[in-house]
Amino acid sequence: MTDGSEALLYRAVVEYDGTDFLGFQIQAQGRTVQGVLEEALLRLTQRPVRVVGSGRTDAGVHAWGQVVAFRTAWPHSLSRLHRGLNAVLPDDIAIRTLEPAPSGFHPRFSADERWYRYQIGLWSGHSPLRARYAWEIGPDLDVEAMNRAATELVGTHDFATFGRAPQGENTVRTVTQAVWSKETPYLYFDIRANAFLQRMVRNLVATLVWVGQGKCSPERFRTLLRSRDRSRSAPPAPPQGLFLMAVEYSL
Repeated sequence: MTDGSEALLYRAVVEYDGTDFLGFQIQAQGRTVQGVLEEALLRLTQRPVRVVGSGRTDAGVHAWGQVVAFRTAWPHSLSRLHRGLNAVLPDDIAIRTLEPAPSGFHPRFSADERWYRYQIGLWSGHSPLRARYAWEIGPDLDVEAMNRAATELVGTHDFATFGRAPQGENTVRTVTQAVWSKETPYLYFDIRANAFLQRMVRNLVATLVWVGQGKCSPERFRTLLRSRDRSRSAPPAPPQGLFLMAVEYSL
């Protein structure tokens, strides 16, 4: 490098409103989180920089705690890099924290646990502003039954009914928390696991809503989980209610 600076590995926690993104992963066409971050780094450092994320959120899915890593030679302070990135990023994405990454760190493969939250709107009718960040269902859900069904998810199970493996064929995952909590006018579903299948959370939410609507009993939900049959899940819940809240690391 002409400035003599060394390329270092950085770890960042990123927040974004996913409404106007076609997901995290860069694509040949269309606006993506990865693409916008790489454009900002190119603008700031004047060098192409590859950004790697902890997971590929779908189009319309939001994040409070997406974790990314990138390597670049930056001759100035860490705080200046942080401020500079946020200065050139658009309004629907921001770097919450930025730090040097430990040796061997990878946002995806180093992760111990991921936490997703899904928001359901309990209000009657349509709220244009709140609907941007929630699935409008209305007040008539049996939350107690939904929680009884959700307890079936905790532990190590084959979740093939509710998603597809991002790579390979392994659909076994370990869930450490799956719980509904009501804070009117919202109903939250918090789920933590070592990893998730593609659309797993949205498929789980939609099927648990079946339980809350009386279309599926908690006992029937257990049978669906054990069937490992993707065709028996409800269609996925809409993306705007889903948030990647945090990714945990021991590194």
